[in-house]
Amino acid sequence: MKLMYSPGACSIGIHVLLEEIGKPYETQLVNLREGAQYKPDFTSVNPKSKVPTLVRDDGSVLTEYPAIAYWLARTNPEKKLLPDDVDAQARMIEALDYAVATVHMQGFGRLFRAANFTPNPEDEDKVKERGKELVEKGFAVLDKALAGKDYLAGSFSIADSALFYVEFWGGKRMNMKLPPNCEAHLNRMMARPAVQRVLQQEGLN
Repeated sequence: MKLMYSPGACSIGIHVLLEEIGKPYETQLVNLREGAQYKPDFTSVNPKSKVPTLVRDDGSVLTEYPAIAYWLARTNPEKKLLPDDVDAQARMIEALDYAVATVHMQGFGRLFRAANFTPNPEDEDKVKERGKELVEKGFAVLDKALAGKDYLAGSFSIADSALFYVEFWGGKRMNMKLPPNCEAHLNRMMARPAVQRVLQQEGLN
């Protein structure tokens, strides 16, 4: 397998899952700041111009965070990255999708790339304000989902990898004050050996 990633991007969560699984894989850095995701070398692999992108051993390409995370979990059942109970699985997917589609795409998307949400540069500050509101609401929702638990599904699952990367952005990159359960979850994730290895590999220590 080969993970196409950018340091500190959402692909860090998939990188963590690969380290948790422990099977051989390669990485290929995609420099988003330089626009490498729009160049033929990358678009020939993933025309969506997004990371994470996973090139599997048979040469097929898998894209989109939830799909990659789910495939890794199902093809490595011994790692127990999915809960056994169907309702618990649904709740786990609920949290994962919310972290990716709402907190990341709607919230941090506005904070990091305000110009994508308005044609008028003078409106970008308002876009960022709305992004901050969405992120704060998102963390409040996920904080409740963590109540009384170390991880979203009770034990570590693919949902925690998604929550980790948005917590990392908020708590470590933007110095946001995370609600208590999310802060504890981020600290718990940061202490995992797989996460420590990924931070070192991506130059984020």
